[in-house]
Amino acid sequence: MIAAIKPSGANTRGLLAYLYGPGRHDEHTDPHIVAGFAMLAMPDPGRDENATLTQLARYLDEPVSLRNSEFGKKITDHVWHCPVRAAPEDRHLSDAEWGEIAQRIVAAAGIAPEGDDLGCRWIAVRHADDHIHILATTVREDGRRPKLHDSGIRVGDACRQIEKDYGLRRLKKGDRTGTRAPTQAEMHKAQRLGWEQTSREWLQDRIRSAIPHARTAEELLAYLEADGIAVKARRGPSGDLLGYAAGRPGDLNKDGEQTFHPGGKIAPDLTLPKLRDRLEAAQPEEHPTARRNQPATPWHQATEALDTFRTDLADDTHAQAHITALGELLEATSQKAPTHLRAELQAASKAFARAQRSQIRAEGRAAHAIRNAARDIVHTATGPDGSALAALIAALLWAGIIAGRWHEAKGHAHQADAARQALHHLQAAAEQALTPTLVVLEQRQPREEARRTLARDVRAAVPDQADRILTDPSWPALAALLADAEACGHQPHHLLKEAAAQRELGTARQPARVLITRLQHTSRNPSPNPRAEAARRRTTASWTDHPGHGTQPPTLPATPPNRPRR
Repeated sequence: MIAAIKPSGANTRGLLAYLYGPGRHDEHTDPHIVAGFAMLAMPDPGRDENATLTQLARYLDEPVSLRNSEFGKKITDHVWHCPVRAAPEDRHLSDAEWGEIAQRIVAAAGIAPEGDDLGCRWIAVRHADDHIHILATTVREDGRRPKLHDSGIRVGDACRQIEKDYGLRRLKKGDRTGTRAPTQAEMHKAQRLGWEQTSREWLQDRIRSAIPHARTAEELLAYLEADGIAVKARRGPSGDLLGYAAGRPGDLNKDGEQTFHPGGKIAPDLTLPKLRDRLEAAQPEEHPTARRNQPATPWHQATEALDTFRTDLADDTHAQAHITALGELLEATSQKAPTHLRAELQAASKAFARAQRSQIRAEGRAAHAIRNAARDIVHTATGPDGSALAALIAALLWAGIIAGRWHEAKGHAHQADAARQALHHLQAAAEQALTPTLVVLEQRQPREEARRTLARDVRAAVPDQADRILTDPSWPALAALLADAEACGHQPHHLLKEAAAQRELGTARQPARVLITRLQHTSRNPSPNPRAEAARRRTTASWTDHPGHGTQPPTLPATPPNRPRR
């Protein structure tokens, strides 16, 4: 059940005309009052042919008129409007049940507290099977204004209890971190202009996509302006940035002027202070990723930055920072990924935006390595090779799983659900990214004797998951990758142990595929096989000593011949 409070100005008669009228598309049927303040004295134009909308409006406005006649300053914001809608799959509720629901909602909001005979005047009008409209005038019988601060939170809590009591669809409890739903006016304007999104939704997507490109709030605003977005900065006398608002090109008001939306109205985490916390956190010490000897590309660096994601979630403020930065890395990856992967990654990034924010304040400095990796990716001029991208998407998938588990453990229902939605798209992208590699590997899988030897390495290195790995359809491709690594001087047993130790394999649907992506990352420069290194040195020495040859030995073939090991 959803109750959406909508302040509606001062025209009580105008709102009643809509509630009792045919609706914008003739969808209103049998409008009538199901509950209200002092029902015995209240005219109902839906049930009494002699009652008029003007009489009902005067009845509801009477405390407002008395107060305005006594005080010089008139109240012009006294109309309170709250549509309450049941879910499509909910059972049919009777008028009596809707009346009880309305009474509980106005009591929770502070409009008419339970047992208070001097509360505000209100009515609940039903003109459809699945919803009612509550209209109230916010001046009490004693002339005071009601206390409506945080009424939306209280009404939401009341709706969650109503769902339980009436056996209706149970929705998740709000936590004040969600974006505001588009208003009817915004949706109608977008429809009129042929836009698929309302202006605030469009601006939210553009600002999130710009965050990985900037290191300061000033850089972010400059990037948005360069992207064609209207930006209005609020500055102090010293020129310091105090706030901002953004506008969508073509979104004009009735006077033909650009419409602007403050950052906090676009999304709760896009206020200037929160953006500064993310962008301008002090740089910590260098991330300890010296395990690699060769220079890493931004794609490899990003995968390495995610290697410590699990251990960095021990502290709540650090966990929230890492999850926020994870969303930025996901957005950066979606911008630079090949075209055939972009749609799934963009969908994952958009879904994960809700998981990026919670009531826990993030310690921005804790996620500096992941945020730097995102910035490096969006500024790189070259795209990733297939194996690097597959490894990064696999790491993003695992980090998303960890983020979802953390939100579940903390009771963050909306964020956990958002993480699950993002994982659906990440899983599809991971499968698409790995498919070309699997095709190549499966075409040159080792011979049977070599596969049997490699299978023994699997049973020794990962005994608990060996049966699942060896029966995975991708086992031949994994065997080919292990044979390649051995031919380059690495020990398959050690590679498998290292890859399996990174993250658990028990929940993986296809453990061989998971190991392939991990091995593509970890085998870039692990400890080599000493015997193979000795053989390589002997080969190098004989090559340089042989007359008629240059000083460089031949490189190892990218695809070793199919032959048994040892």
